[in-house]
Amino acid sequence: MSTKKTILISFGILIAGAAIILLIFNTEPEAQRSGATKQTAMLVNTVQVERSNFTPTISAMGTVVPSQDVMLSPRVGGQIIQLSENFTPGGYVEEGEMLLQIDPADYRNALQQRISELQQAQTNLEIEMGRQNVARQDYELLDDSLTNENRSLVLREPQLNAARSNVQSAEAAVEQAELNLERTTIRAPFDAYILSRNVNLGSQVSPGDELARLVGRDTYWIETTVPLRHLRWIDVPQNGNGGSPVTIRNRSVWDEDEYREGSLFRLVGTLTDETRLARILVEVPDPHGYEQENSDRPRLMIGSYVVADIQAQEIQNVVRLSRDYVRQNDTIWVNENDTLRIRDAEILFRDANYAYITEGIEDGEHVVTTNLSTVVDGSPLRLEGSAATAMADSVTTE
Repeated sequence: MSTKKTILISFGILIAGAAIILLIFNTEPEAQRSGATKQTAMLVNTVQVERSNFTPTISAMGTVVPSQDVMLSPRVGGQIIQLSENFTPGGYVEEGEMLLQIDPADYRNALQQRISELQQAQTNLEIEMGRQNVARQDYELLDDSLTNENRSLVLREPQLNAARSNVQSAEAAVEQAELNLERTTIRAPFDAYILSRNVNLGSQVSPGDELARLVGRDTYWIETTVPLRHLRWIDVPQNGNGGSPVTIRNRSVWDEDEYREGSLFRLVGTLTDETRLARILVEVPDPHGYEQENSDRPRLMIGSYVVADIQAQEIQNVVRLSRDYVRQNDTIWVNENDTLRIRDAEILFRDANYAYITEGIEDGEHVVTTNLSTVVDGSPLRLEGSAATAMADSVTTE
């Protein structure tokens, strides 16, 4: 076979192969999607809400401080010769109870000296009054031609006034000496708890020295803060009305079921510098459980941090819903006939756990509690445990 013929045959085979390949690609069937996408209802949990009257609780952190706090100081100086056995750190004392005794010897002597001076002044006054009687008799023998000034001198009125002034001064000196003698005995100014004592037997003290720190044992205060918007919901004592009840808990120290009861005592008229919150004082009676009826209650310690749950005023005709179920922009998800409805909620008040809603949901409706990644108003829903859910699960298994 000649070379030319071989080339022609090979070229023909290539053309035929190219034509066959082109025919195959042009006549190949195209793959198409088959079937339909079935929209599946979202599986959710719901909670049924109730419209009623509720009493919210405002929770706030606070610090325990004494309502009465004094640094005891003497008003006279001297050596301490006696201490009460209750006058120790951690001791309880009654109002008027003797705490310590300063040596009174010098003050007794001073009192006796002032009494003697008073007696001398009274004697001088009596002598001068006698002299005035004699002067009056002499004056009556004279003609009534003296001026008022000369008449006063003749009757010794200046001398009499001076004697009376000396008596008054001596009486005041006696009273001061009695006070100084009385002040050698240091007594408790109120029913108190002793926090510290800075002196002992034999100590020399002067007026103004710090003897001890005492705090009142009848009540402590809880200093706490609340947002300004919450003030309208709490009762501040005024015109004889009591303040809102308060429950105090120390979650880091006390057991879960341990608490103390108090009441709102005062609204302080300033805001905190950092947080701009309103300052309030909560009063807790018998903070140490000193009285028999409170002996089993936990004890409040000065400086400790506690939680004050303040009972707010009753809110009427609202729906109470957990704050976890209030969604972004104050919306709530409602299951309406197995359909998701996104509604705007009108929230009247929020406490630590709940939102109190006036508009956006009604009594008996079901709120979706499940967190959903995709939320579209009108999406189908199915409840866990419902017949539709069971059927869907059965179909999926098959």
